[in-house]
Amino acid sequence: MSKQICIVGAGIGGLAAAIRLAAAGHAVTVLEQLDRPGGKMGEVVANTPLGRFRFDTGPSVITLRPVFEDLWRAAGARLEDDVTFAPIDPITRYFWPDGLTLDATADEPAMLERIRAFAPADVDGYRRFLRYAARLHAVVGGPFLYRAQPRLRDLLRLPLTDVLRIDGLRSMSAAIRAHVRDPHLVQLLERFATYNGSSPYQAPATLNVIAHVEMSLGAWYPRGGVFALARAFERLALRLGVDIRYRAQVAEIETKAGRATGVRLLDGTKLPAEAVICNADVTHARRTLLTTGQGAPRLEPSCSGFALLLGAPQTTPALAHHNIFFSRDYPAEFDALFRRGVPPEDPTLYLCITSKTDPEHAPAGAENWFSLVNAPALSEAFDWTREGDGYASRVLAALRARVPGAAKLVPAFESRLTPVSLDAMYGGNRGAIYGFSSNTRAAAFLRPGNRAPDIPGLYFAGGSAHPGGGVPLVTLSGMAAAACALEDLAY
Repeated sequence: MSKQICIVGAGIGGLAAAIRLAAAGHAVTVLEQLDRPGGKMGEVVANTPLGRFRFDTGPSVITLRPVFEDLWRAAGARLEDDVTFAPIDPITRYFWPDGLTLDATADEPAMLERIRAFAPADVDGYRRFLRYAARLHAVVGGPFLYRAQPRLRDLLRLPLTDVLRIDGLRSMSAAIRAHVRDPHLVQLLERFATYNGSSPYQAPATLNVIAHVEMSLGAWYPRGGVFALARAFERLALRLGVDIRYRAQVAEIETKAGRATGVRLLDGTKLPAEAVICNADVTHARRTLLTTGQGAPRLEPSCSGFALLLGAPQTTPALAHHNIFFSRDYPAEFDALFRRGVPPEDPTLYLCITSKTDPEHAPAGAENWFSLVNAPALSEAFDWTREGDGYASRVLAALRARVPGAAKLVPAFESRLTPVSLDAMYGGNRGAIYGFSSNTRAAAFLRPGNRAPDIPGLYFAGGSAHPGGGVPLVTLSGMAAAACALEDLAY
């Protein structure tokens, strides 16, 4: 029997849940305060005297393609009918301050030969690291990623050999250094902690599974831009009969006798529901949308980000689609982010240029530069309103100094995203991009689950809920929240 379900937020997690629930025959309404789908997966189009520049403003690397194929299959559809994925190779071009450059690839033999050129003693170590990361994926995938939030008793049910393989007692960095020693290779592998907004020196070694996902399984780019994936989610949801309402801001998730009963919009409209899935940040929802139940989680937020969107009036043959310019002192960078709460003075620079793959994203002879640096979650330690202009100048100067051929860069277009603007747009937790950090050994168990423990009929999906941030995991989060709702509604 069809049930009425409301979903707060048309981010990827909310749309994934909507698709799964509508495919199961339920009536689903999605309420989104923005005028578009995708949440943090957005885009900016700028028309300048030089021509049109287009930018993705959120995620830029897509991994775990089978996750999306599974969602489409569950809806009786084919992913390839809605979005075209192009493999990215090199996945990323890495630049170090000493002049070394490396094109990272999921082609293992090719990657080993490239490592042999600068760190021959680490070729076997890198190979062993990939096997180690693959074992992590095999062990943690089922209990921790591809289902609702694990409980401690789920861990205790695993064979002892699997528990030991989870490698949750040492840090990511310690495990990496047990396999490879070259500082360039160590820094490359430590970088994967940033994929969920954490520090490689604090996050458990279990998160080295991220390296397997990218470096062994590969990375993809949706033709037209990553935002094209959000539009694909939207199209599939609409075909299934999902009612998506944009510019509809939810003021309250309503409850009665402790149970979720629907939502109230800012304009006073009330929508009753037999289940509510919240795709908003859990901390934000607990503080502003709920008047009952537990308070906001007391967990460390993930890092935020500072982005410059630049219309570069030039082409740069030395750059790839994805580029990383590493800082000289990686530990100091994470110390600034998580201990001192200030932007790094010498940040690692990420530079995505989608016009390398989609030339129409920039005028002829120009490129669209999306430059992102890790930034701390909002706190009193740094005032972005007062100091943001100065930091933007510092990042632009770093790009000019470190990007080959960019010494005289004068952008034809410039815009920025700061932790303040991210917090305002998405109702996050202090501007955190990935919800909560994984800087504790128990992070997987402390992260909010997909089923609210205190309010029957309420479910959470998105980067701040299990299993965490990143497009594939957020998709899995929406699917897990939907699975919880379907299980409960069946009774």
